[in-house]
Amino acid sequence: MGGGSAGAVRRAGRLVEFAGIGLVAPRVDLWRAPTDNDAHALAAKWRWAGLHRVHERTVSVERDERALTVQTRVAPAAVDFGLHVTYRWSEAGGVLRLDLAVSADGVWNVPLPRLGLRLALPGGYDRVEWFGLGPGEAYPDTRLAARVGRYRSTVDAMQTQYVFPQENGSRLDVRWAELTDASGRGLRIEGDPVFQLTARRWTSEQLDAARHQTDLIPSEHIWLNVDLAQHGIGSNSCGPGVLPQHELHAGDHTFALRFTPLH
Repeated sequence: MGGGSAGAVRRAGRLVEFAGIGLVAPRVDLWRAPTDNDAHALAAKWRWAGLHRVHERTVSVERDERALTVQTRVAPAAVDFGLHVTYRWSEAGGVLRLDLAVSADGVWNVPLPRLGLRLALPGGYDRVEWFGLGPGEAYPDTRLAARVGRYRSTVDAMQTQYVFPQENGSRLDVRWAELTDASGRGLRIEGDPVFQLTARRWTSEQLDAARHQTDLIPSEHIWLNVDLAQHGIGSNSCGPGVLPQHELHAGDHTFALRFTPLH
């Protein structure tokens, strides 16, 4: 791939810049701050499996005329299962495409909290426009109040301030999303066909560690989760858990995104 407007994929195959915008490189992410409904047996299983502290190891980086292909393994440190991940980056006409393939390695005995990419932009890119479900948050099994449309917001306004900080603010079935600064410069992300979007000023780990809203200190970045899926929310704090059709399990998954610069 050439340098061009699409930026560069480097540092062991990591995207660290896009059209002049410095990035915290995209990587596969599995963790979410447990919700009230997760915070019983499910969250304990996730922590036992080490899903709150997975590591990604680069296995190979191969480049040809068409694409840059990066093979990695994502896994917690103390268990014998993980995920094999293939990132395939290709560029055409200033648009950077990522094809992501994930397969299970070993026997998984817990569901996944989420499966997708996490990356970060500088903190000034805090204006969000998207076409998908909105205007409020939605998850696979809590989506009845959301409607498909074109919405605008800010990163700060997209947060749902639960009394006890937890996973929140997801927008579901997003066809495309744009994150821009005050001048309109920024990044457009398109799904093939859709993705689940979360944008906030702190990481999932910081959200997990917080006990009160005042513990959440905005960082210098806008942290994005661009997910293939998340495990459902359920009602386990006062009722049944997640229905089988809304569970997320390790297996063979594919995911594609397109990144376009906005000037």
